[in-house]
Amino acid sequence: MKDYTDTLSKHRRLTILKFLADSPEYTSNASILVEVCDNFGVASTHDQIAGELSWLKENGFVSYKDDADFIVVSATERGVEIARGKARHKGVQQPRPGQ
Repeated sequence: MKDYTDTLSKHRRLTILKFLADSPEYTSNASILVEVCDNFGVASTHDQIAGELSWLKENGFVSYKDDADFIVVSATERGVEIARGKARHKGVQQPRPGQ
């Protein structure tokens, strides 16, 4: 089950980064990201998104301030590079060519 959970996390992280890379000012909020992941077939709870955002922040792919009620997150340059397949990280699913 751990492999499946790890795979979902990698896909969730890529989905978040790709959405941010295509968003105005590379920015969105956690509530929207829950819906985005759900719509892309990666069912996610708010807690799962918050956990992935924390992981992405620790790795330098996003930045945000968490005021406990509302998280506004922005992709970093490195996060956009990963979303577009220009860079790789073992904790984020690599995008397929042409995506």
